[in-house]
Amino acid sequence: MAKFNIDKTHSEAFFQVRHLVTRVRGRFTDFAGSVELDLDNPQNSSISLTIQATSIDTGEPDRDTHLRSGDFFDVENHPTLTFQSTGVSKKSDEEFDVAGDLTIHGVTKQVTLPVSFLGFAKDPWGNNRAGFESESKINRKEFDLSWNAPLETGGFLVGDEIKVSLSIQAVAAE
Repeated sequence: MAKFNIDKTHSEAFFQVRHLVTRVRGRFTDFAGSVELDLDNPQNSSISLTIQATSIDTGEPDRDTHLRSGDFFDVENHPTLTFQSTGVSKKSDEEFDVAGDLTIHGVTKQVTLPVSFLGFAKDPWGNNRAGFESESKINRKEFDLSWNAPLETGGFLVGDEIKVSLSIQAVAAE
């Protein structure tokens, strides 16, 4: 079993949500986590991730302030978003399904994330690294993120479906 810590400076946590007729993209800039990897017995592997909700960044300060408020993430009462795996199953040599508990806004739901293992590499300083990517969709209302505004033409301002994209580079723990 090899243990890796997420390298925040070489990793990304992005999301997209429909806003009117286009999509707004954003990211979280402060997160940490670890991966325990057993490629021979993937069911023994595990992943944990903690994202600081206050680090949300959509490139628009007023929108970010609203997203941190009680209308959305309520960062004063729910400062983190977390994922803790409960099971890993192998689909192919590079593809895995990672089941786990996702907690957002104080609500925990069981989700399964498709994870691609991108391989190992040694960096110029001799550190062993591993790469992973995942892309999934969640419904924000399942996590009590339900604020919205009706439109005169019908429908609502913000879509319910959130596309989440993770690109993780992790360095072997010492």
